[in-house]
This record gives sequence, C-alpha cells and structure tokens, in this order.
Amino acid sequence: MKLLTKISYVFIVPLLALSVNAFSQENTDIPVISPPINTELLGSNRGLAFQMIIDKKFKSIPKLGIFSVTSLVGEWDNDQIDDYMTQASLTYEVLKGLKLAGGFHVTSVKGMRPIAGAIYTVANPTWLFVANSRIDFSKDTNVEGLVLVEYKPKINDKWRFYSRLQALYEYNTIIDMQTRSYLMARAGLSYNEFSFGLGSNIDYYGPEKHNKNSFGGFVSILLF
Repeated sequence: MKLLTKISYVFIVPLLALSVNAFSQENTDIPVISPPINTELLGSNRGLAFQMIIDKKFKSIPKLGIFSVTSLVGEWDNDQIDDYMTQASLTYEVLKGLKLAGGFHVTSVKGMRPIAGAIYTVANPTWLFVANSRIDFSKDTNVEGLVLVEYKPKINDKWRFYSRLQALYEYNTIIDMQTRSYLMARAGLSYNEFSFGLGSNIDYYGPEKHNKNSFGGFVSILLF
C-alpha cells in the first residue's frame, strides 16, 4: 500500500498543481475546440454492443477537460447486462496532445476504483490516434492500456471511407496475468457525422482468457 500511495502522489499531486496554475492564468480569445461525442452501436450474433467516447475541454480553462469511455454488451439470451466498463477522468494538457488524467473506473466485476494515467491524442480530418494508459489504486492493482486508430480518407465532398482498430489490455500486478482484453475492428463509410458498416469485437475475459466473439453491423454518430 505504501508503494501505491507513492505512485498516486506521482500522478495526482502534479495534476492538482497544474490545475491550480491553470485557474490563475488569464483567459484568451482563442476558441476552444473539443472533439464531438462519439456514440456507436454494434448489432451482432452475440447481442448489442454500445460505446461512447467523450473528450471535452472547459471553455474558460481550455487546458482542463473531461475524458470518458463507456462500453457495454447486452447478449440476446441474457436479460441482464453483465459486461460493462466506464472510465471517467479529469484531464490536464501538459503538452500538445498529451494529458494527465485522474478519476475513476467501474466494471461489473471490480466495482469502482480510483485511477490515474496519461492520454495522448493526434487528430486531423483523415487520421485519429488515441493512446490511453491507466493504473488503479486497490489491493489488487490493475494497469491498462488502450489504443484507438481511425483512418477516414476522403472519397468526395460528402463521403469518406471509415475504418477503426481499437485494442485494450488489462494486467493484474498481483496474479501477474491479464484480466481483460479486446480487439475491435470496423470498416465502412462516413457521411457527415454518421458512419456505418461491418464490425467485429473479439473479447477475452479473466486470466483464463474466456473468449466471446461478435460479428455484425455498426452505426456511429458524432454528437455536438
């Protein structure tokens, strides 16, 4: 626990110090640009999978923001949703594209845990790259890495080709084994804020790597 406390100071104390510094800075007239909220639904042989990604900045303090990833899977033969994950963090941009983060992580298995980490993002109209790492603070500490890559080359003034790969790997430091991982793949078309096409989720659960696969079609919408 002493080691975890020291690690938490390494992440959280600089974040708090930088946040206080941000409040003391004068406001500028530079407009704050935040990515839209990305919502997606995948209908597959397994059931319905939903994901929402939020990456927003505060207008008055643009270096401060909120980052959140929520995903859940409802299976056709199960009335309850047993597979869900939510990560929500307050972020502070230390360099262009690089943010420190502190918040919480919730799953159906582990409950709610405090977390800290770092997020790196590179974005333009054609490419999006997001790398998100985190560590939670509990007696069975988990570390996690998430990588997302989108490629949207232009077809014409209204249409783009859409593709995405998204991977997650969670590792438990006590049992020295993976506890959760997945790979998502998407391919289709984009029209303005709408994307649709074919998709697949390859999921692995627990140290035994219990596998469940989903194949079907997806629709995603970019919201405000």
